[in-house]
Amino acid sequence: MEANHALGFAHFLGQSDAVGRTLLALLLLMSFATWTLVAVKGLTQARRRRRGERFLELFWNAGTLDQVRHELQTHGAHDPFSHLAAHAMHAGQHHARHGATRLAEAGSASEFITRTMRKVLDEETLQMERGLTLLGTVGATAPFVGLFGTVWGVYHALVAIGMSGAGTLDKVAGPVGEALIMTGLGLAVAIPAVIAYNAFTRANRVVAARLDSFAFELHSFLTLGEAPGAAAAQAEGGARLRRVETAVAA
Repeated sequence: MEANHALGFAHFLGQSDAVGRTLLALLLLMSFATWTLVAVKGLTQARRRRRGERFLELFWNAGTLDQVRHELQTHGAHDPFSHLAAHAMHAGQHHARHGATRLAEAGSASEFITRTMRKVLDEETLQMERGLTLLGTVGATAPFVGLFGTVWGVYHALVAIGMSGAGTLDKVAGPVGEALIMTGLGLAVAIPAVIAYNAFTRANRVVAARLDSFAFELHSFLTLGEAPGAAAAQAEGGARLRRVETAVAA
């Protein structure tokens, strides 16, 4: 009974060699990196989301683009939507003042604004995906690190049992059970990383879709001076009005 009470994580750690301790330290490092990244990235995304909502509310309630430009010059761009709007409006002003003086500015104002906005979208996508590689790597490798630690621990436990000559169940089950702790630790490290990876990936997809939609409407404002579909709506309204006038005249 005393031997059974002596078994446990502390006993396993005391009986581990350099390889086992190295694997345990690696799992702890993975866990620390995962939770640190989740905390930092979660707070950053929440802050950028609040700022983005405030900017979109300001943008759609503004009377002209000059009001939006003044707001950006006063308070700066601190979220993906304001960052996109600031660069797009600056690109439009730059092309209107200087024209195409370099190959990077070749083409019409619409093409130059489109390239600028695409570059900003790529930068924002890279920014949002920063850290996801670490989460994906931890989620994929932590179970195998734990499994390797278990195999290594079982191997040493069986060697020790074989050398002692006591092969009874109570002598085998304890050390083998202790070695399974590493598999549990590997899963405990991997599961939060996988959950965080999926959550951040979905949130990034939502933001990217909203950015694409906003970019399309912003491009229409900068190049056409009106919302997308406004010309078609006016044409449809004019055609409907002409049909009504024709019917009244008849």
